[in-house]
Amino acid sequence: MAFDFPKHFRFADSHEYANSEGDLIRIGISAFAVDQLGDIVFVDLPEVGTVLARGDSFGSVESVKAVEDMHVPISGEVLQRNESVLASPEDLQSDPHGAGWLIVLRPSEPSQLQELMDSATYAAKVVA
Repeated sequence: MAFDFPKHFRFADSHEYANSEGDLIRIGISAFAVDQLGDIVFVDLPEVGTVLARGDSFGSVESVKAVEDMHVPISGEVLQRNESVLASPEDLQSDPHGAGWLIVLRPSEPSQLQELMDSATYAAKVVA
C-alpha cells in the first residue's frame, strides 16, 4: 500500500506525527500506523491543560486487532483535543493527517521538533 506523508510533518519512531502551526504543534498518528491498526473503534485523549513530557503516553487507540498507547513526540501542554475523533473514531481512520488529528500542544521545548524524522526518512523506514 502506498502512503502519502505530508512533507512538512515530522515523525517519531513510534509513528506519531508533529505538525508545526505557528507557535503550536498539532499531533496525530501516521497513516501507516492507522493502516496497521485496522478498524478503529475507540480513542482516548488527555484533558485540555494536561502537561506532557516527550515520550509520555497521551492516550490510546483501540482497534478490532489491538489497543495501542500513543506517545507524545514533543513536550508541552495540551491546548486542544479533537472531540470529533473521540465521538467518531472513524475520522482518525479516514483522514489521519487531516481531520483525524488528535491534540494541539503549546511546546515547552520547540527544538524537539527538529529531532524527529522528516517525512522522507519516515517513509523510507515504514515502507522498507
